[in-house]
Order: sequence, then C-alpha cells, then structure tokens
Amino acid sequence: MFGPLVVKPGSSKKNKTGSWRIETRPKYLQKECIACKLCVAICPEGCVAGGEKNTYHCDYDYCKGCGLCAFICPKKDIEMVKEGSKE
Repeated sequence: MFGPLVVKPGSSKKNKTGSWRIETRPKYLQKECIACKLCVAICPEGCVAGGEKNTYHCDYDYCKGCGLCAFICPKKDIEMVKEGSKE
C-alpha cells in the first residue's frame, strides 16, 4: 500500500530539466513570428515566453527538445538545431 505523495509547491523551479535534452533544441528565428502563441500553448514544460512578434524564446534550463513548438509554428519561424551547435 502506498501513502500520499506530498510535493512542496514551486519545487519544480529548482529542478532544471534542460540537461535531459540529448539531440536537438529549438532555435527561434524571430523573423516571421506573428505572435499566435501556439508555441506557448503546446509546450509541455511551459518554458516558452514572449509577448510581441519576434520576441518569443524558450528557457533552455527546462526545455527538453521535444520539437512541438517548431512543429506547430504556422510560419515555420522555429527550427530544431543540433544540441551544442553555435547557431
């Protein structure tokens, strides 16, 4: 039998999970962005932020490189690049 699982609120900010990325990460080109916020809505980690056109970016400390933001972008203004590239 298992007891209740208790987690302190806000503890996830202490656990940077970006190091789990193994191959690719998103690169926000910030050229054709229309601020549709689809990348914000689809990110499972909630690490995409921005407010106006061409200002969106992700926090690589938490990004796992799933590529959903690049997949959903209607303007293809996000591309997946190899981890460690200088792009």
